[in-house]
Amino acid sequence: MQKKVLIPLASGFEEIEAVSIIDILRRAEIEVVIGYLEKSNLILGANGITIQGDEEVKNIDINTIDMVILPGGLEGTKALANNEIIQNILKHMNKQNKLIGAICAAPLALYKAGVLNGNYTCYPSVEQEIKKDGYQNNLMVVEDGNILTSQGPATAICFGLSIVKRLLGEEKYTTVKNNLLANYC
Repeated sequence: MQKKVLIPLASGFEEIEAVSIIDILRRAEIEVVIGYLEKSNLILGANGITIQGDEEVKNIDINTIDMVILPGGLEGTKALANNEIIQNILKHMNKQNKLIGAICAAPLALYKAGVLNGNYTCYPSVEQEIKKDGYQNNLMVVEDGNILTSQGPATAICFGLSIVKRLLGEEKYTTVKNNLLANYC
């Protein structure tokens, strides 16, 4: 059965992170639903790139989702952290022990939802807002139980590949990694 991932985007999201993760997951044949918070399905990123969303977040049946992944970007992260629907999705996914991912500033939204586990990474300086022990500044990707976190734009490919490995296993991970020439992950 094909895995299905929700990537909710809010205005001010970090484009490199969102697009890299979406691309890698689709290369691995994982269904990606780009959710949007506002009425318009056109979401403006932090660097002026607009992405078209697939479905308004409030209309998504979360029971059909295997994982939710939050891209960073400070303004986008703040919107996700302050959105009741997103916060409830994170809590529901965690209660079901489903996978949750966040990169860059987005672990802040996980922290606000109360789902950030003991070990995590994020964009340097965001850990000061999280104020939680367990910050790992020397790893591109940190996995702690059902929670995966990553540092920022330059780690997005390795983060996407780690998600592929968790959802589909070592063989698919190796295939996609080799095709991307991502031997540094």
